[in-house]
Amino acid sequence: MGEMNKKYMLGTVENEKFMKEIREDLFRFGHQFPSPGGGSYYLGDDGTPWKERPRETWITSRMIHVYSIASFLGHEGSEALIDAGLKGLMGELRDKEYNGWYAGLTANDEILPNKQCYAHAFVILASASATLAGRPGAKELLADALEVYDKDFWNEEEGLSCDTWNTEFMVLDEYRGINANMHTVEAFLAAADVTGDDKYRERAGRIVEHVLDWAEGNNWRIPEHFTSDWTPDLECNADKPDDPFKPYGATPGHGLEWSRLIAQWALSTYEYDPDEAYAYIEKCEHLYNRAIADGWNADGALGVLYTTDWNGKPVVRDRMHWTLCEAINTAAVLYHATGNKKYAEEYAEFMKYLDEVVLDHVNGSWFHQLDENNRLKGTVWPGKSDLYHAVQATLIPYYAANLSIAVAVKEGEKC
Repeated sequence: MGEMNKKYMLGTVENEKFMKEIREDLFRFGHQFPSPGGGSYYLGDDGTPWKERPRETWITSRMIHVYSIASFLGHEGSEALIDAGLKGLMGELRDKEYNGWYAGLTANDEILPNKQCYAHAFVILASASATLAGRPGAKELLADALEVYDKDFWNEEEGLSCDTWNTEFMVLDEYRGINANMHTVEAFLAAADVTGDDKYRERAGRIVEHVLDWAEGNNWRIPEHFTSDWTPDLECNADKPDDPFKPYGATPGHGLEWSRLIAQWALSTYEYDPDEAYAYIEKCEHLYNRAIADGWNADGALGVLYTTDWNGKPVVRDRMHWTLCEAINTAAVLYHATGNKKYAEEYAEFMKYLDEVVLDHVNGSWFHQLDENNRLKGTVWPGKSDLYHAVQATLIPYYAANLSIAVAVKEGEKC
């Protein structure tokens, strides 16, 4: 690997210090997210609220999660920010007529149509983290969120979650998506950790088994889009490959994220059966290695590109900050799980790229979207929606991989 700066190397005092500095900058950057009603504003590159953009449930939920973690780390002002976000989830974003949560509200307070599995999964994550933080109303919110999710999104027979209802919960879209199920795994693991109800861990495992079956049959590239009977729709959005929520092809960043979440599920489920846990860790390695082979430095420039076709050929070559976050997280998790130095070496490469290219050293956040030459771009995701991926990437490498990150940070459970 050559002489690598210690601040990029996993397990060094220098790297932990660097991560803390990045994290504190991120926490400060996000302070202006709450609107008067509690819904989260998008933020500009300097952290200024973009008040003309919608205030969305998934973003509000992510910010509650982030500042719940911040509160465990002693970041000043975190509790007020959590409470502001909770005000949004319990107030303007909550559908008191048809139940559940709106996708969001426009700047003119008009309802964004549909009830999204993706957003409801994040309400579970947010309320679980806020419950850990002891915030008023959070425990009740978590119970409500789980009740809505269990009734309207989880399909017990299939062992998977549907994707999108109309606002009234009367008409179910035929599209099925694995991205919402990925965040459902994350939310269910958090719910299990916080409530002690292990049925949510078992449900997460049912989703995991489906995903591993699909991935293994597809050269470890995970199908993203499905028809109503869960048949992979591999050509979905071939004519619009950079769709922000339904991009065509394989998404290496999701391969990385799935690898990490499956590792978390396996290490928590088989805590006392290391052989069984390791059987899943080996599958996580396949997912990670496929994603890195397809996505990292795949076209001659550093970074994890956005999407590939089903043979691994680059399609959308932009670099999103969240894909780098997941590379950092998963390399660390797999190093801790296997002891294979390759993962620590790749972690250091990712950290170096973060420092030299992706970190905004002036404003304290991360450049969200770079083109294939690592120049700033903003077409798929203009502005900064939230801090969730970046903050987690400063913590997951150092905390117990069998626990949801908010629980691990609160309990001080390090690797």
